[in-house]
Amino acid sequence: MKKTSLQFQQLNTKMLGFSSLSQVAIPPTGWIKAIRTTLGMTMQQLGKKLGISKQGVMDMEKREIEGAITIKALKEVAKAMDMQLVYGFVPHDGSLDALIEKRARALAAQIVLRTSQTMKLENQGNSNLRIEKAIQERTETIKNEMPKILWD
Repeated sequence: MKKTSLQFQQLNTKMLGFSSLSQVAIPPTGWIKAIRTTLGMTMQQLGKKLGISKQGVMDMEKREIEGAITIKALKEVAKAMDMQLVYGFVPHDGSLDALIEKRARALAAQIVLRTSQTMKLENQGNSNLRIEKAIQERTETIKNEMPKILWD
């Protein structure tokens, strides 16, 4: 996949919409319980809307805290509380561009430095400036080609 593809651009734009949400802290009790109690809804009331028992709601809230709840279950709870579940992924580096840049640069450095080391052993070493330029050039090539090795 070329980085300039329409698919890449659209996905990157969608993910950037989530970036501000990465700072939102999950309530210690989990979203289900926090929202349910804030609305003044009992476990029994939520259970009735979901077609499960009070114990089922308790189990669901516990699974959410443990990270063992399914997306399907979260969607059902959201629907029962007249809400919608929104989920997505946010790159730690802020965007897909930054993620690819970081990975491409690391791979480029690995390739260039390995070659540079071989050249040093043959008394054909390059200056640090030339090595840095070679890393940058290789980074650009890798970013444009997006080889599968980028994710190894």
